[in-house]
Amino acid sequence: METKDFLEYMNEGRECESGSDVHMVMHRLSEEARKITTELNNSFHTHDEIVELFSKLTGNKVDKSFAMFPPFYTDCGKNIKVGKGVFINSSCHFQDQGGITIGDNCQIGHCVTIATLNHPLNPERRKNTVPKPVVIGENVWIGSNSIVLSGVTIGNNAVVGAGSVVTKNVPGNAVVVGNPAKVIKYITD
Repeated sequence: METKDFLEYMNEGRECESGSDVHMVMHRLSEEARKITTELNNSFHTHDEIVELFSKLTGNKVDKSFAMFPPFYTDCGKNIKVGKGVFINSSCHFQDQGGITIGDNCQIGHCVTIATLNHPLNPERRKNTVPKPVVIGENVWIGSNSIVLSGVTIGNNAVVGAGSVVTKNVPGNAVVVGNPAKVIKYITD
């Protein structure tokens, strides 16, 4: 199975059975991601080198306006799409097998985790994974130490307060905080 076929399978939201061919590709991509992130995280890199390494990690050309402060961690990398002007602060963890899309001009704070996989509750299938994408609109700010769970869409201009756990969709222009994150107000200007 090629990477393209794996991504198609995962983007369809199909359950990935532990030990299957799909699972083996997931493992191979994880090894590739660890190799690239080890290079990214363990020595100094210029802005252009970070853009180049992140492009290699994702398999997509990343715009020069992208910025990141390593370290950065992912267990796939190939299902991350970032827009222009995106900034990812240090120590973020992206579990992207289910797909992570980040719109233009987003800011991702320190130690943010974005998870796109879950497991069935049934103990006999619990080693399997179920992918669901995370979609982050444009101009979104996600505060430090927040967690965004699988299947969540965050609307344009929204703000996720530091330390929040986002379990449901966030409307555009909303400010959400807490665990689970709840709307506390809307941005009006």
